Amino acid sequence: MSEELDNGLAEGQEGGLHIKRVSGMYKDWFLDYASYVILERAVPHVHDGLKPVQRRLLHSLKELDDGRYHKVANLIGHTMKYHPHGDASIGDALVQLGQKELLIDTQGNWGNILTGDSAAAPRYIEARLSKFALEVAYNPKNTKWQASYDGRGKEPITLPVKFPLLLAQGVEGIAVGLSTKIMPHNFIELIDGSIEILKGKKVKVYPDFPTGGIADFTNYNDGERGGRIKVRASILVEDKNTLRITEIPFGTNTGSLIDSIIKANDKGKIKVKKIEDNTAENVDIYVHLAPGISPDKTIDALYAFTDCEVSISPNCCVISDESPLFCGVSELLRLSTEHTLALLKSELEIQLDELEEQWHFANLERIFIEKRIYRDIEEEETWEGVIRAIDEGLKPHIAHLKRAVTEEDIVRLTEIRIKRISKFDLDKAKQYIEALEEKIAGIKHHLAHLVEYAVDYFKGLKDKYKAGRERKTEIRLFDEIVATKVAIANEKLYINREEGFIGTSLKKDEFICDCSDIDDIIIFREDGTMQVTKVDKKVFVGQGILYANVWKKNDERTVYNMVYRDGAKGAAYMKRFSVTGITRDKEYHLSQGKPNSEVLYFSANPNGEAEMVTVYLKANPRLKKLHFVVNFSELAIKNRSSKGNLVSKFPVKKIEMKEEGMSTLGAQKVWYDDTVQKLNTEGRGDLLGSFAGDDRILEISQGGYYRLLSYDVTTHFDPEMIHIEKYNPNRAITAVYWEGEKERYYVKRFLPELVDKTKKVEFISESPGSRLELVSTAAEAIIEVEFTKKPGKERAPNELINLSEFIDVKGIKAQGNQLTREKVNSISLNKEIEQTAAPESAPTVEFEVEINQPDEIDDRQDIGKTDDLGQITLEL
Repeated sequence: MSEELDNGLAEGQEGGLHIKRVSGMYKDWFLDYASYVILERAVPHVHDGLKPVQRRLLHSLKELDDGRYHKVANLIGHTMKYHPHGDASIGDALVQLGQKELLIDTQGNWGNILTGDSAAAPRYIEARLSKFALEVAYNPKNTKWQASYDGRGKEPITLPVKFPLLLAQGVEGIAVGLSTKIMPHNFIELIDGSIEILKGKKVKVYPDFPTGGIADFTNYNDGERGGRIKVRASILVEDKNTLRITEIPFGTNTGSLIDSIIKANDKGKIKVKKIEDNTAENVDIYVHLAPGISPDKTIDALYAFTDCEVSISPNCCVISDESPLFCGVSELLRLSTEHTLALLKSELEIQLDELEEQWHFANLERIFIEKRIYRDIEEEETWEGVIRAIDEGLKPHIAHLKRAVTEEDIVRLTEIRIKRISKFDLDKAKQYIEALEEKIAGIKHHLAHLVEYAVDYFKGLKDKYKAGRERKTEIRLFDEIVATKVAIANEKLYINREEGFIGTSLKKDEFICDCSDIDDIIIFREDGTMQVTKVDKKVFVGQGILYANVWKKNDERTVYNMVYRDGAKGAAYMKRFSVTGITRDKEYHLSQGKPNSEVLYFSANPNGEAEMVTVYLKANPRLKKLHFVVNFSELAIKNRSSKGNLVSKFPVKKIEMKEEGMSTLGAQKVWYDDTVQKLNTEGRGDLLGSFAGDDRILEISQGGYYRLLSYDVTTHFDPEMIHIEKYNPNRAITAVYWEGEKERYYVKRFLPELVDKTKKVEFISESPGSRLELVSTAAEAIIEVEFTKKPGKERAPNELINLSEFIDVKGIKAQGNQLTREKVNSISLNKEIEQTAAPESAPTVEFEVEINQPDEIDDRQDIGKTDDLGQITLEL
């Protein structure tokens, strides 16, 4: 019996039991369910950009539309006639539509996307269609309809939306086996994009989030699967102890953002004293820092460890021709534009048909009354006779009509009232027909020039509704923030040299340094091996630890100086090297790998210092000199696998430092990349110069103040910065500013004073209305002053003024000299003359001969290669 059931036998009877085939009853159930969820619930349609619940809501709103607000509770109830999935889903969908502030005109507490607050109960809030929705989303004559789920009403298959609504609002949905996530885009940019498409051009559009923020769309991939968007909060430096967050990333709210900051603080990633949330209509979060914490470094840490930076993965999927379609947003915009063009054409054709029908009947009515054809029916006794009489009476006068006269037309003529016939005005009738003909000609012109008509339509939308819809999200390229570089040192690292352990929990052992819990630690051992491992509570790294400290990837400034013995009785070699790339937890040989090799001398130098050491040899009758001095600065910096230079073939007794050395590394060149508004050492942007030691960067801002900043690549600059250069204490700043109280232009020249790098030093008047007009650091700045024309007099000629001759260099607190008493129309910089730089000293030439062994090839890092032949290096 069970076998028969398993085989799915046809219905029958055996032993009093009925056998019924059931396999075909359920095999397609899940597929049907999946298709329903995809097509009817979670994914929007390509034509109107709406999910079914949204479409049904908008249809209900149009049915109820009387110009006044409706209680949301009533709207939900009315929508349930079309959407059979409960009031909660309808209410949530309506609130989301209302919060987008495009199709729904709201009244009451509809929640806050910035704080995450939910909307009030449906009985307390009200809604109606916006003017924009009424203009672009409805046209019953141009809508295809279908029966509602219970057959009692009809609902639109799609709304005739004449606008890229899907891209303007964005959408997110999860179906069975697929999902969609389309970002919201800027209203104005979408219209401009549609216009460009109509003109035959290709366009690129990028998301614009209602929460603002800063976004990097480098890997956007046109919104398709596999793309990625990085969005950051807008963070300002109020002062050296306070940061201010004014915009947040899309998908977050102030509550979740503050929670992420608190968690990062609890984990020791950042150090925050207090968070103050003053958000109301706009985001306003103050982050108060602990004393001594760098605000610039904290900003990078906020981006690295909190929701101040989020990554969004778009996935553009829509319903087209009853199936899912995966495409880019550029393709979606093209499809939407073409659909809008088709809808406009259809509307024009409908209007043309209606106008031609009106023209047709107006002509029939004029003929019927003017030619007194209505009198031909007086003698007729039957309805057929009446129809026939009118038809015969019209025939001589209808040659100019565009279609044949039908029985329906004649019936309409018989319905004209006697009062209308008696008051008929032929002139007005002709004017009416002429007006219809003008409209028909206009419609035909639009149809013949459909693209131009569509362009004008989009321009009209833009002019009417663009107010307040400017781009909120700033587009910018982000520099990559390395978490290990910005993490707060929240742990202390200890070492047990005897047992070979290192970690943060060995508090009874030797302290090494402060570190963060995401740092890497580099360990050098006495046997000439090296290893890099992750910070942990306690980890075994081997006995004979010679040196351990925090290691930074790609650090070329830290140089290690070492003398080692090659094998048990081998010669001694010296080398200088840096460690820029490794495979974590892999052991590397810094010697030539022979057993019983030993490190005789080792030093780690954070800025490439090269000391002098004294080498003492063991007593040997063959040796006349048992000690000599070696200078590490005579060695070139190689990679870790290089053999090094021979120190002595004889056994070494000890090595002692004789003299500390200076750095052999040149000053570091620093560039400023205006695209990302960050410093770098990779050559991107404008070269600021070579920096070393306590060198600073001079930043001058539009607000009339300057700062002297570090040349660290993590330094943040003021958004209102108007000038940046390497700080020269002997180079004066020349400024022209408007003094608000005296209402005159003043000029001052001063030398910037070296102060705390986080302090803003104001150099213009603090009077209300004072503003900086122009600034220069050139040796001579020549400005051109255009004077305002006085009534009844000719305009005074423009005047060129050399500001270095106009005023001497004075103190920063000096008010300066008044530029002119005349009224000024404009001031512009005419010429800047730089001071001739003093010649630099001639470069030194080092001639060095070194024999190098082949380098080890690291399969994870490109560490450079040297030949295994003798190498002669000429260094300038």
